[in-house]
Amino acid sequence: MEREDVIAQLKDIINYNNSRLTIDERNLLSIAYKNLTANLRASWRTIDALQKKEALSSTRQQVKLMRVQKDQIEKDLDKLCRDVVDLLEKYLIPAASDGEEKVFYSKMRGDYYRYLAELTRLNSREELGKTSLEAYKFAYRHALATLPPTHPTRLGLALNFAVYFHDIMRSPERACHLAKHAFDEAVTAASADKNATLANLEDSLMILQLMRDDLILWRGELSKDPN
Repeated sequence: MEREDVIAQLKDIINYNNSRLTIDERNLLSIAYKNLTANLRASWRTIDALQKKEALSSTRQQVKLMRVQKDQIEKDLDKLCRDVVDLLEKYLIPAASDGEEKVFYSKMRGDYYRYLAELTRLNSREELGKTSLEAYKFAYRHALATLPPTHPTRLGLALNFAVYFHDIMRSPERACHLAKHAFDEAVTAASADKNATLANLEDSLMILQLMRDDLILWRGELSKDPN
């Protein structure tokens, strides 16, 4: 089944079920939108890199074709992000129960506003970046109040919030601070929980590995910064 078909079916379920999804349906929705946007963002990066690499050797026709293709990708990505944001703001977040469900959807809202903020030729980076920040802040406050430090949704939120500070705010310092705090809290909590098993922590461990990799990368950037 095509991802677009999955999204269409899940929208029908949302309409017929008072804006509520099961955990499996919610994950399907997240994965479908994530895969579609990831493909578009990867295509955009490929064309952007090609434009820079071949800038001097490309013909006018090649430059024009790359520009047209890049414009279409940006429009498709903008439409897709606004579609999921509309779904989240009108239906899913207002109907979500407190705790993991509300954190999950609020994190998604922050993510897709972050993607919109990256499309600077179509949108106001400052305005959308501010909306993304507000969404992440709301989600993170709620996560701290309702979810344990080792919960994969809380850790995934912390990781993406840190990416926001790095990519949108251009602040590796703040990115490192947030990621390290979440990382240290999770490790401490896991060490203190005698009932924790590798199976229960599998998803969390994967996110912690990604967080550790980003921390190494961002700290490397800070060490090279003369300021």
